Amino acid sequence: MTTLPESPLQALDATLASNSSSRKRRKSTSHLKFVPENRELREKLRVHCSELVGQLDKRELLSKDDWERLSRELLSSQGLTEEYLGWTMVVLTSEFWRDQVAAIPPERRLLLLPHCLKHAEGCPADYDEFGLDCRRCGACSIADFRTQAEDMGYRVLVAEGSPIVLKIIVSGYVDAILGVACLNVLEKAIDKILLAGIPCMAVPLLSSDCRNTSVDEDWVNEMILVRHEKPIQKTQTYLHLLRAAKGLFDPVELAKVVPRLRSDEQPVPGSDESSATLDPIAGTEILSHDLLARGGKYSRPFITLAAYDAMSGGACTQSDGADHAAGLPMSVRRVAVSIESFHKASLVHDDIQDDDAFRYGQSTLHRDRGVPTAINVGDYLIGLGYRLVATDAQELGSEVATDILARLSDAHTRLSEGQGAELLWRDGDNKRLTPLDALKIYALKTAPAFEVAMLCGVRLAGPTAAYDRPLKQLAKHLGIAFQILNDLQDWNGDDHNKLVAGADALGGRPTILWALAIEALDEPKRLELEELANSDQPSTTLLPCLQALYQEAKVFEKADRLVDKYRERAEQIAEDLDPIELRRLAFYIIDTVLDRPEQSEPPVVPLVNVPVISSLS
Repeated sequence: MTTLPESPLQALDATLASNSSSRKRRKSTSHLKFVPENRELREKLRVHCSELVGQLDKRELLSKDDWERLSRELLSSQGLTEEYLGWTMVVLTSEFWRDQVAAIPPERRLLLLPHCLKHAEGCPADYDEFGLDCRRCGACSIADFRTQAEDMGYRVLVAEGSPIVLKIIVSGYVDAILGVACLNVLEKAIDKILLAGIPCMAVPLLSSDCRNTSVDEDWVNEMILVRHEKPIQKTQTYLHLLRAAKGLFDPVELAKVVPRLRSDEQPVPGSDESSATLDPIAGTEILSHDLLARGGKYSRPFITLAAYDAMSGGACTQSDGADHAAGLPMSVRRVAVSIESFHKASLVHDDIQDDDAFRYGQSTLHRDRGVPTAINVGDYLIGLGYRLVATDAQELGSEVATDILARLSDAHTRLSEGQGAELLWRDGDNKRLTPLDALKIYALKTAPAFEVAMLCGVRLAGPTAAYDRPLKQLAKHLGIAFQILNDLQDWNGDDHNKLVAGADALGGRPTILWALAIEALDEPKRLELEELANSDQPSTTLLPCLQALYQEAKVFEKADRLVDKYRERAEQIAEDLDPIELRRLAFYIIDTVLDRPEQSEPPVVPLVNVPVISSLS
């Protein structure tokens, strides 16, 4: 029998307020992703995982750090090293969710299969937009698994780690994810699903090779065949609120929340209507509704709904949360949509100012309709945001409505100040931006959106006096860290929006990376950096030179460590929040907003003269 921790629930801390030192950024974890080399050891560890899970209170939504801690304790109790940590975490979480996956009918489950199980030589299957189009030729196990699952009613996708997985489940097509993949892919694909409390199971491949790999096939069959039965306990989940937030922007629901004043038509986003001749009077309203429904993560409306729910008892995260989420007051929904309306307006204006070509994988509005029309649509969306709150002023009460309008206007003003500072620097002659200046811009430009989403949700449920300062500080740290991550992501390209690596640098935006380079380089290299920014050479010539200077100044490592610092500060604030539902939500927001792929261990670079803002007006 496994020697289990004396009290797993004490080890987890019932309040889930783990010390921030256990929540630091994970660096390279490749040395933790070895698969136990023989079947006997794998079976033994799975039994121990099942025993440990049997002692946990499954009503609590655990973090990745909780799973890591439990896995380390289990391996230690067996005298095993941490090299099996990643594998153990996958098996442990799968055992945790097993009975809840079983409670979901097969037709509401999605099975993800890896293309690397195919035989690389002679495979007749082609790829389509959904992954590998398997022809069931019988040459590999993919067809066997797929046939078995589809006969039971599963939806099957042969495209491991696909970024559309979370979109599929939030859209309401399935309620559980079952996967087969290597440990690297499972870490990337399952993290957000676990964080949201979505039932999931996985069987790791026996190697990380991308050709002709293998798996414990009987484990996969057992996972697919897990019986449909009611679980004893159900874990809290944000799935219902995620779906509620996205559902606000489905065309039919959007028309209910935001009644049209000029047109009774309800066009489908992405239809040919955007190219058709619009009624001159109704045109702005139609374009604005289309833009609201066009896409995005809808994270800000989710935060507002979730904050309201957290301060109202957390009913939407319980097992029957779907009914509660469907019954959220219309006034709460309209405030959530108003915040997204402000956000979309800022994106329209930002795209114009930066002359970005793409947004949500489509041509930006000003490229489609021209700058004047795009400016006007952005202005309309701002007015719409205020109108949505004013519409329910009587239901909300004059004091609540006034408070929310004041918060919206304050956030809007500070965002404009931050954007204005960025534009003045971008278009000015002096390019000697300091790190402190860059961080001040970030605090103004990015943090207000998170702040207003949280505080408006709290205010809809009651007074906010006890939450104003901590949530503002949390939003500031979160916003700065998010913007730094965005700067780092810019160098990897962005398939969703920017499409071109280094676009922010080439566009002259005042990023923390630029500021850190200016600070670290000697004067000749600073002048070289400025010359690159003012050059009209093609990006293929400029980017390698710019990247070389950034690497010489070690700006990527420094920026990465700044993310850690601001994340830790946000987590320190989250640990002190009450009630527990709000604390849990704060950590969930931090984990998802600051999500980033595994990184290699950077050299230790002292953050000399790099400030961490402690207070901003």
